Amino acid sequence: MFQHVFAEMNNMLDEIVKHYPSAQGPQKQALVQNWNMLKSMSEAIIEEWLQFEEKMAIFRENAVSPPVFPPTEAPELQLDAFIRGQGYYKLLMFQPAIQQFGAAAVVFPESLLIKLYIAMSHLYMGQTAQASDVLMSILPLADNKKLRAMIYNALGCIEVLNGQQGKAEENFALAIHSDPTLPDPIINLEVCKKNRGELQYGSQLISLL
Repeated sequence: MFQHVFAEMNNMLDEIVKHYPSAQGPQKQALVQNWNMLKSMSEAIIEEWLQFEEKMAIFRENAVSPPVFPPTEAPELQLDAFIRGQGYYKLLMFQPAIQQFGAAAVVFPESLLIKLYIAMSHLYMGQTAQASDVLMSILPLADNKKLRAMIYNALGCIEVLNGQQGKAEENFALAIHSDPTLPDPIINLEVCKKNRGELQYGSQLISLL
């Protein structure tokens, strides 16, 4: 339900980024006004979401008969810290996401899903060394084909960022072999070979299970 709103906000921000450096006079003033409006909207959305999530957490903790979760779901998906971390992740607030996922990892230290979220959050923040350490630690334990594909894809992106194109292509190929249905490594392999385009990673993390 929020896709249209965020699409419009992103379009407006793209226009500001594109035109602000060369804008003058009234045009520059209009862009500044749009920026202030976007900033206010972003802050309001985050505040409303945090209040909503707090109410959800209180309900889950105090309900006499809490909602029944499907038995096939991983148990960490029910944890409040994990849910908050996922919410921060969706809002691209990766540092507080890492803090929440870290708290979730204390409860579920063996969860590869939590660790993958932590790794991807580090990667989005440009902290490639931290992301790589986490990814390499969970790779030998990943039996799920989509999970392995996402790990290899993220490692490939890190190699691209580190200027190691050959290693990057190897990881993208391993990701495709692990799960040919995952689109990100296919796109990234082309980006790597053609040396143009935008790397894709973490786009399907929310719907992993």
